[in-house]
Amino acid sequence: MTRTLREVNAVVERLWPLSGASDWDAPGLVVGDPDQPVARVLLAVDAVGATVDELLQEPGGLLLVHHPLLMRGVTTVAGDRYKGALITRLIRGDAALIAAHTNADVVVDGTSDVLAHRLGLVDAVPIVPAPDGVTGLGRVGDLAEPTTLGRIARLLAEVLPATATGVRVAGNVDQPVRRIAVCGGAGDSLLSHDTVRGADLYVTADLRHHPASEAREQAILAGGPALIDVSHWASESLWLEVAAVALRRELPELDIRVSGQRTDPWDFVVTQEATRPVG
Repeated sequence: MTRTLREVNAVVERLWPLSGASDWDAPGLVVGDPDQPVARVLLAVDAVGATVDELLQEPGGLLLVHHPLLMRGVTTVAGDRYKGALITRLIRGDAALIAAHTNADVVVDGTSDVLAHRLGLVDAVPIVPAPDGVTGLGRVGDLAEPTTLGRIARLLAEVLPATATGVRVAGNVDQPVRRIAVCGGAGDSLLSHDTVRGADLYVTADLRHHPASEAREQAILAGGPALIDVSHWASESLWLEVAAVALRRELPELDIRVSGQRTDPWDFVVTQEATRPVG
């Protein structure tokens, strides 16, 4: 059975309302005729060559991604540029593309909410709540029992898919952790937020040198969280299966799958064999 793209998009926008998106964001329908039939939905974090290849193996496909393909500064969709090439392939394959980005970050069962649940946080609430007090950016909550920074880092390494950059930690391996703030994706904008500074640990991705260094020095001086930096892709990939379950409930007649492609951009790292502590 099939649904029209218009019908599927209406479900997507009901689950992840566009009203929740940040003003700089560009979620929504990117490629496709609203009246074209959709038989399959493939979920992925990114629209890249590998996920488009996977989608186009069968007809009637919709690629639902977290990261918008077209957002800032796009002036061409020429076929000799990768974004134009992907759009051309999707159109020629009668396939569609929808993005649910920051509108999927802020909701219940959104990217940060899923990460908080996988860490075992109890009664997690938004770091930056929306006016409704339920949705909002990031999540903060407590573990049922305190643990150590090293154990939480190991749990993340087990929960998240493996990536070249792994799990990076700033803090003492044995320091106690109970209250944890999380933000799936790039979260250094929240490093100075009072809720984050009041936590024992902040887990996010894409932490740059200067913000991380400044946060760590401030924590030494006046208290603040340990930091764990993970892959941007990995931190958001956990949401895909939760989103697929929600779509299957709303669209049981469609074939809804999570992509098996790893779209983290890094392939490997090279390290020196340590003979003494770093530094």
